[in-house]
Amino acid sequence: MAAHRTLTARELNRATLARQGLLERQTMTPAAMIEQMVGIHAQIPNSPYIGLWTRLQKFERYDLARLIEGREVVKAAMMRGTLHLFTADDYLRVRGTIQFSLDQSFATITRGRGDFDVAKIVAEARQFIGDEPRTFAEITSHFEALMPDTDIGAIRHTIRTQIPLIQVANGSTWSYPGNPKFALAEQWLKRPIPLEEANLRELFTRYLRAFGPATIADMQQWSAMTKLKEAIAPFKADLVVYKDEAGKEYLDVPEMPMLDGESPAPVRFLPELDNLLVCHSTRIGVVSTAYRARIYPKNGRLAATILTDGLVRGVWRIEKSKKAVKLMIEPFEAIMSDDQHALHEEGERLIRFIGAAEGVGDENAAVEWVKAK
Repeated sequence: MAAHRTLTARELNRATLARQGLLERQTMTPAAMIEQMVGIHAQIPNSPYIGLWTRLQKFERYDLARLIEGREVVKAAMMRGTLHLFTADDYLRVRGTIQFSLDQSFATITRGRGDFDVAKIVAEARQFIGDEPRTFAEITSHFEALMPDTDIGAIRHTIRTQIPLIQVANGSTWSYPGNPKFALAEQWLKRPIPLEEANLRELFTRYLRAFGPATIADMQQWSAMTKLKEAIAPFKADLVVYKDEAGKEYLDVPEMPMLDGESPAPVRFLPELDNLLVCHSTRIGVVSTAYRARIYPKNGRLAATILTDGLVRGVWRIEKSKKAVKLMIEPFEAIMSDDQHALHEEGERLIRFIGAAEGVGDENAAVEWVKAK
């Protein structure tokens, strides 16, 4: 199929930012935004709250907390085996397709760890967790006593990938504790989990609506599935094909509009491990090559970042004491005065949002700048 046209780096940038709700805050509900993003990254408890705050108009902490409390939104291991928030309905739609990725992860991580009976582990874990929700510390102790000669890491990964589990919310500030318990998904949702229902076409079409235009490598990075070129071939003819300025091929769904690369992009604060920065293979149109090592550290904990003109230009962090909370902004380079002012104003709104959740009044919530390095 011939390429539809060539896209500049800025056009790719603006297209993805628009689909992510980062060019203009959206009026949709938190549940609708979570579904638009095909789940929101939730390894860090407060990250989905901040991720929704930066994408939605008039978002308050309780808007998401009540959905979690009502089991309308759940936290579970999904793409790349990492924790995401999904609406309950979307979890049921997607979980069967994601099992392909989890099976590949299971095969890779357990290879060479000795023989073990997967069916026996799954049956025992389902019984143990089905009796009551368990922490993984409790699960580990149980299996160390029951199967002392079996690699405990292999057991844990078997349970994480082969049994649909939901993290149990506890009503804390950001809904989940540091040492959470896990429940069987069908018990938590009171509905069966249709693992036999897989739809790669629907999954990757939705990915493109949320993150596109994108390459095959981008889709593999997001899903942790391999050999997607062959999997996508049957429906590639229904997609639009673009090229970037280096000749690399990008896929997209036909109905999605392309924006002018000069469309304005407001300043934004992204939380740690934000979807925008973990769902492409390499997107230098968002993160400069010069800053990648500072954004993607070797420990895998992606920094909370600031965007100006659609690009990552620095990081931010929260410093807390008993009575005060500060938002520290650390730019990577000199930032234009207009953007500095906009970042300060946006930062003040963010720190008030975080402070209110943490029980800190506006008078004790402040924004400070760290000198650019």
